[in-house]
Amino acid sequence: MKNRPEDINQLEQKIEELRQKEAEVRKVKDPTELERAARIGFRIGVELFSAVAVGAAIGYVADKFFGTKPWLILVFLFLGGAAGVLNVYRLAKKEDNHI
Repeated sequence: MKNRPEDINQLEQKIEELRQKEAEVRKVKDPTELERAARIGFRIGVELFSAVAVGAAIGYVADKFFGTKPWLILVFLFLGGAAGVLNVYRLAKKEDNHI
């Protein structure tokens, strides 16, 4: 290896120290009970909303296509709601196994 100036060696040492400090700061910490509950609550809300929204959108498009306004939107709205409840049930069962 070539002879390196001392300031480059010091710079590399400083960079390595900073990388180690950064690695310590970036360590993933276990979420607190409140964070975990908030995360689950948010996911439940998103699951319910998205299932109902997708069901309503499918019903709206089907109504436009078949000219059956408002029957298919009502049917798919309820199907979307049922799918959302089923997704929340599955999530609750999975979280129950983790506790």
